[in-house]
Amino acid sequence: MPHDRQPPRPLTVLHVAQPVDGGVAAVVTDLADAQGRAGTRVHLACPPGGTLAETAATAGATVHPWPAGRAPGPALPAETRRLARLVRRLGPDVVHAHSAKAGLAVRLALRGRLPTLFQPHAWSFEAVDGAAAALALRWERAAARWAARVVCVSEEERRRGAEARIAARWAVVPNGVDLGRFRPAAPAERVAARAALPALDGVSAAAPLVVCVARLCRQKGQDVLLRAWPEVHAAHPGARLALVGDGPDRAALLHAAPGGVLLAGATADPVSWYRAADLAVLPSRWEGMALAPLEAMACGRPAVLTDVTGARESLPADLRRHCLVPPEDPAALARTLRRLLADATLREHIAHRAQHHVRTTHDVRHTAAAVSELYRDLTGGPYPEHRERIER
Repeated sequence: MPHDRQPPRPLTVLHVAQPVDGGVAAVVTDLADAQGRAGTRVHLACPPGGTLAETAATAGATVHPWPAGRAPGPALPAETRRLARLVRRLGPDVVHAHSAKAGLAVRLALRGRLPTLFQPHAWSFEAVDGAAAALALRWERAAARWAARVVCVSEEERRRGAEARIAARWAVVPNGVDLGRFRPAAPAERVAARAALPALDGVSAAAPLVVCVARLCRQKGQDVLLRAWPEVHAAHPGARLALVGDGPDRAALLHAAPGGVLLAGATADPVSWYRAADLAVLPSRWEGMALAPLEAMACGRPAVLTDVTGARESLPADLRRHCLVPPEDPAALARTLRRLLADATLREHIAHRAQHHVRTTHDVRHTAAAVSELYRDLTGGPYPEHRERIER
């Protein structure tokens, strides 16, 4: 009598992430949620603090504390050993490292002995200068051989890596957003959203509101935005600029903030801010593909971006002349914000086109499906045999 065939065991993935907030945390949480719903066993190693551990656990991931600093340092060998021990204990089929620090530690720990995906979420060598940039680039060139796939969130990010002579096995999976959560609001919902935000107490409901949702750090360029704001505020005296987020530059930005600027602090749910806004802005110095503008556009808000990696791919082609400005150019940023705040009809046109673009090209379900397909390609199906190699 034939034996009943055992059902295939679910795939097990270990995500490793540092940092633990901002866009990277959102991407990892969305992947954990979608993969768990599809039957994958999802584990996450990340440092304590931030929002990631809590949001990923709520999404169904099993979270393992991984104390690790944001930058390489003397603790790196110990961080790497802790990861290696965790991998041996969990026996995952795939390890997916997010951002430069996790990519460094994971590839040092595994050295290709297990299917490894590295997702830079913006190249580390573009975030620094001089010797630090040269060292980061040298590492990425050497470590590419230990990644079964290097996953870029935009074609431009892949191109920049290839032009930097990183010989990787590339995959491009554009960022996506949860279209059920980030959706347009009816006029009454917009009014209610603004009224529910304590940071806007005392601000007229008719005051134009520009919102920048991002970690307060050099990458995101809020200092450039503050230099642009006096010109915007002079043309629109009632306008307010809300910096929504927290980070290492908070004190400096608070000190430099001109009139009409609010530092609203971090938020667990930016949807209300997008709905309350007339305009979203992200003046980044570098990116892979920023998530916040996609979220804002999915909520039916126009977004102004700096023309860094991934920005053009975030927008329909006909909106680039309205919504893209050069990075680190406060005068150009001020002109664009002034023009859009003065033209409600143009803002509504941009919002409608941008929302349609995000809904058709940046659905997080498509992003998660593409990543899961990479996992299947690397493991050969539901019965992967790679686990033995790491346990030896």
